[in-house]
Amino acid sequence: MENQLAKSTEERTFQYQDSLPSLPVPSLEESLKKYLESVKPFANKEEYKKTEEIVQNFQDGVGRKLHQKLLERAKGKRNWLEEWWLNVAYLDARLPSQLNVNFAGPAPYFEHCWPPKEGTQLERGSITLWHNLNYWQLLRKEKVPVHKVGNNPLDMNQFRMLFSTCKIPGITRDSVINYFRTESEGHSPTHLTVLCRGRVFVFDVMHEGSLMTPPEIHRQLTYIHKKCHSEPDGPGIPALTSEERTRWAKAREYLISLDPENLTRLEKIQSSLLVYSIEDSSPHVTPEDYSQVTAMILVGDPTVRWGDKSYNLVSFSNGIFGCSCDSSLFSGFRKSTKYITSRGARFHCG
Repeated sequence: MENQLAKSTEERTFQYQDSLPSLPVPSLEESLKKYLESVKPFANKEEYKKTEEIVQNFQDGVGRKLHQKLLERAKGKRNWLEEWWLNVAYLDARLPSQLNVNFAGPAPYFEHCWPPKEGTQLERGSITLWHNLNYWQLLRKEKVPVHKVGNNPLDMNQFRMLFSTCKIPGITRDSVINYFRTESEGHSPTHLTVLCRGRVFVFDVMHEGSLMTPPEIHRQLTYIHKKCHSEPDGPGIPALTSEERTRWAKAREYLISLDPENLTRLEKIQSSLLVYSIEDSSPHVTPEDYSQVTAMILVGDPTVRWGDKSYNLVSFSNGIFGCSCDSSLFSGFRKSTKYITSRGARFHCG
């Protein structure tokens, strides 16, 4: 009876999402005041006086009308800014994503337990993947603790975007697809993508309801590695994801027109938990300098990067790791705000 009670009162990762407050529209006066404060250090007296006049005319005229439109929009949306922000800041951009949108960084293992060592790439990779997949299972079961400030829950929506999420290129605007589902919501993808020497592989990480063990994952990675190093390099389709967005969108449409099965293959990559990249090269690293690792993650072999995925785990031949993620999928304005305090109207959106 005690166990049942404990289970029923245990907080679930996403249980507060529907009760979070909506993003408020800041007052017009406060916004204009902040604008003038930001301008003041860069303007002389004459320029600042002119700016004050322009701001006052805006406040008394069209600004009032525009502010009213924002208030009307906010009445029907949890987050009146999200759609505009996501489109203008990310999805409408035509620049290549990997250098202009994505963020990257090294894993800190080589500082202590995993110094660079050739021949460790696959073994370490299997262990790293296993830990990542355990975290995926915690999210699926909603056992990741709710982030809070005091007793106030924060928005946990970004945790949904970590796995099984991908940006899809469009001719004029990209789109985002999220395949992740909690256990209570239904089926969620259980496969991951492995990129090696221009080839693409997928394998399921669940077997008879249980997560693969590190040795089982290692066996899969070893097979892929041997196959790719005993045969010619693949066509390197993943490199297209580092292209200018419209060109990538047209190339994607062309691939699908060649064979409808290509759409199925693309969707398999899009829906995968994450992308695991097997790099043949290795950065020279020291515990004091992460810059070369980060640079190689961003500009390394494009045939083993799927730039549109929410999570690329990159492994180098000397057992160094890092990751590259599409920033648009983790934008701070997605879905709803993070509630900071019940006093006043303080919210955090980053």
